[in-house]
Amino acid sequence: MQKYKNSMIKDHPIFLESIHFIRSKLPKNNLNELQNQVLERLIHTSGDFSIQNLLKFSSDACQKSIKAILSGAPILTDTDMAAVAISSMANNAHGNLVFSAKKWIEDYRGQNLTKTAYGIQKGWSELSEKYRGDLSPIVIFGSSPTALEKLLDIVENSNHQPSLIVGMPVGFIGVEKSKQRLINSSQSYIVLESTRGGAAMAAATINALVRYTF
Repeated sequence: MQKYKNSMIKDHPIFLESIHFIRSKLPKNNLNELQNQVLERLIHTSGDFSIQNLLKFSSDACQKSIKAILSGAPILTDTDMAAVAISSMANNAHGNLVFSAKKWIEDYRGQNLTKTAYGIQKGWSELSEKYRGDLSPIVIFGSSPTALEKLLDIVENSNHQPSLIVGMPVGFIGVEKSKQRLINSSQSYIVLESTRGGAAMAAATINALVRYTF
């Protein structure tokens, strides 16, 4: 993978000190440079070194996500919180537009789906028709396992595939099942296994990828 200038030199000294501390404490692993930067960012966000054993990447996740980000692919999220956390960096870096599933739930009438699953379904349908190839949307989940399951239902037999799915819904009901289904799929993914996750973690993953392209 092509290397890009590391933007950490533009970051606050306390952030830099935190990253250097994390690097000094991390045991050796089999992750590549970019995967380690994602891991470092997630440890910084969570304050928890144990997540190293939970973070999983598909073999093509980094290559496809960087290509999509550089191409200006849109980013679809399941929460407003994640969208807000991503928007500034993504918009300023390569003009990637960021959308929350909430944008598409105004006509929700309880169609045997959760509101977020309905929003993801509608959002993916609209964005995937407009953005194809290297511009295919990146989709991130930091809250809703039902929305992740719905997206997998849609793309399972479709010609339109996301550039990347970040699977980090948090909680206890259906969460681990949805993550395992993503891992077992043919999709490009970054997953935090177990019941761990959240909007902040999902957003931190994308921000680490965007940061790498500076």
